[in-house]
Amino acid sequence: MPETLNLDCKGLACPQPVIQVKKALDSIAEGTVTAVVDNETARENISLFAKNAGYKASAEKSGQDYRITITKGRAGNVNREREVADPQPGKPPMVYLITSNLLGQGSPDLGQVLMKSLLVTLNEMNPAPMALLFLNSGVMSACEESPALEQLQSLSAKGVTMISCGTCLDYYKLKEKLKVGRVGNMLDINGYLCGGAKVITIA
Repeated sequence: MPETLNLDCKGLACPQPVIQVKKALDSIAEGTVTAVVDNETARENISLFAKNAGYKASAEKSGQDYRITITKGRAGNVNREREVADPQPGKPPMVYLITSNLLGQGSPDLGQVLMKSLLVTLNEMNPAPMALLFLNSGVMSACEESPALEQLQSLSAKGVTMISCGTCLDYYKLKEKLKVGRVGNMLDINGYLCGGAKVITIA
């Protein structure tokens, strides 16, 4: 029997609205998921996710909010073969080389927010990445007082290998403050870079 789920995603930071919608859709075999968001960006992100995942979706404005309805099932699925952010069958495992504690250029505060948002998204990947490798100021993300520590600890609990460059930790005087993963050397890190995984560099 088709199910109907209603989500209040107002006030949630990106990418949480999309993550909540994806979880809801994954929890039902057939039916509709309606999400209410309070900004245009969230509406666009959810609509794009639905399109990329092969679902039928419609959106309407309701006062200051947006209501997006996504249909799952024979009538709603256009092409269910692709899942946003999920590796495809037969694809190599993913390794992330993180060379900065900030994502992108510009505002340091925004860079920290974007890095945390990326790690929230990685937590939703299935399967999870094989490894996260931290170089240069990237090691700060795995240390005490890092705003991304909670997300990294969650990934570690899922079995994701995390290696922080020992030379980098020494340079920033952070070796005693490492909170997640282990200390490694360039041989360890290079082994992952040359091991056949798909490497994505975050700088």
